[in-house]
Amino acid sequence: MNELLWIGFALLDLSLVLVVYKFFGKTGLLGLIVFNLILCNIQVLKTIELFGMTTTLGNILYASVFLSTDMLSEFHGKKEAKKAVYLGFLILVMAVVYMQLALMFTPAADDFAQPHLEAIFGFLPRIALGSLCAYLVSQLHDVYVFHKLKEKFGDRHLWLRNNASTLVSQLLDSGVFCVIALWGLFPFEVWLEIFFTTYLFKVIVAVMDTPFLYLARKIRCPE
Repeated sequence: MNELLWIGFALLDLSLVLVVYKFFGKTGLLGLIVFNLILCNIQVLKTIELFGMTTTLGNILYASVFLSTDMLSEFHGKKEAKKAVYLGFLILVMAVVYMQLALMFTPAADDFAQPHLEAIFGFLPRIALGSLCAYLVSQLHDVYVFHKLKEKFGDRHLWLRNNASTLVSQLLDSGVFCVIALWGLFPFEVWLEIFFTTYLFKVIVAVMDTPFLYLARKIRCPE
């Protein structure tokens, strides 16, 4: 059941990236990057079983952030893609800080939300730092490689620059996050399994997004 739901969720999310771009263009992609980043950092707290392996939820939404960034790179240029990366980073920092401030308020006697908010947003500092560093490093690398390949091949081989930039960047993302946030918390074998499954399912979604990038060409917004 989880496997079918996961595949359906991935197809839905990638399809909605195109819908948002169709109706809202570049502005829609900027908003979508911020939206997906906040949600995937909440969903990553939930672990699930997929194809006999334990992994975290959130890899779908995070992988579609790379699709949005690649669309900005392809259709609106390197400057707009980097702007989206920095915007996403700033919003992530603000979300972490604001929720930590919210948790500091003393709840009313009949409040029921505080323990649930603490469970969701009481991130360990290492987790928050790992997530922020991994996002910034991997996204900037994605934009850099994408445009290097675009300079070399022009408009040809869109599939190559999409996959080459994303797959290496996802590896960087998983590596940076797992080293900063999880190194030393688990036995090495367990840490390695977490790293492997995290990257594997990001790769699957990254490969799935290639046809969607070609479809985006057909609905390209000339803004």
